[in-house]
Amino acid sequence: MKIILASKSPRRIQILKELGFSFKVCPSELAEDTSYKRPHLQVADLSAKKALEVAQKYPDACVIGADTLVYCAGEVIGKPKDKKDALRILNKLNGTWQTVYTGVTLIHLNSHTFLQGVDKTACKARKLAAQELKEMAGKHMDKAGAYAVQDSDDQFIEKMKGSRTNVVGFPVELFQKMFKEFSK
Repeated sequence: MKIILASKSPRRIQILKELGFSFKVCPSELAEDTSYKRPHLQVADLSAKKALEVAQKYPDACVIGADTLVYCAGEVIGKPKDKKDALRILNKLNGTWQTVYTGVTLIHLNSHTFLQGVDKTACKARKLAAQELKEMAGKHMDKAGAYAVQDSDDQFIEKMKGSRTNVVGFPVELFQKMFKEFSK
């Protein structure tokens, strides 16, 4: 079965390659807008929209869509808009617990197959000094929460309860379970 990843995320690409999948990358061009307020519904909605947009071009393929966000103190936090926004985000997350949500959707239009799941991981950020936050701001502009647990020099997160790969942006355990069901 042909597999297409509807994302240009280097982390998602790397994880799928490490899992041994052969696939084509065809990023969704969709604006990341949703009317949902609750974080788990937002990532589910956006992962489905991304996968469906790409699946319409490749109806004979299994298309994988994913979306990740951070939720802290009642605020949904995506990717920073600029360095100033990255610093605002890091200050908000500094020393607190937050939850990382990732929605994953698998679609094969020709067989009318649609599977969706959401994973969540609780993360505790270290309490960093203002200067450390300033130095960190802007380093991870393409990541929800403005930090990257996969980078060895990014020690912002000190504890995790749940899937580490979910925090990276692609929950391996959830995906493998879904893909096994999808392939039946």
